[in-house]
Amino acid sequence: MALSELLLEEGWRVVGISRRSSTLQATDYEHHVADVRSGEFPAVLEQVVERHAVDVCVYCAGTGEFLDKGALQKQRTVFDVNLLGAVSTTQIVLPAMVRAGGGQFIGLSSQADGLASPDAPSYSASKAALSSYLEGLAPSFRRDGVFISNLRFGFVDTKMAKAAARPFMVSARVAAEQVRRCMHRRPVRMTYPKRLLPVLWLVALSTAVRRWAS
Repeated sequence: MALSELLLEEGWRVVGISRRSSTLQATDYEHHVADVRSGEFPAVLEQVVERHAVDVCVYCAGTGEFLDKGALQKQRTVFDVNLLGAVSTTQIVLPAMVRAGGGQFIGLSSQADGLASPDAPSYSASKAALSSYLEGLAPSFRRDGVFISNLRFGFVDTKMAKAAARPFMVSARVAAEQVRRCMHRRPVRMTYPKRLLPVLWLVALSTAVRRWAS
């Protein structure tokens, strides 16, 4: 929502797809309802791509679940949304961009992609896979004029932020501004905020020490 508002302010035409209807009302905004886990999502996205020249596609669907050993199916849902939904999106959007001679795909990953989390293993693992996938795709499509960016956020002030401690959390508007910056710079990898990196490094080290000690 914050990114859509920012882009509309700058004069972009924006098409949004989400699980729920949108309250955003603007002449240059079009919204479709579809869950990335559903069988109808590819068809909805294909219709959008057929009707519009897609200059930039931002995949920002995401979810996270704490580990519940009695309900491991929830861990599968995290992979379906964070990783497989993104893969489905690239399968439709990237060929269209190649045919058009250019474009940019931005996937919102996480700085948690370097962790092996005992509390939320599927979240870290799905983000690790997403980061690896995007950065692997990037050089292959660069020669076609298509830029692929892996944008790794820390904590953003949305309902996704479930951890008890959320150091250096930023607002949705600040996060949207960083997406806009990524659109301008078109890097393969962008990390924000970088000051969170030492904290996560210490968490990863602590987890590794506990695993070794056990």
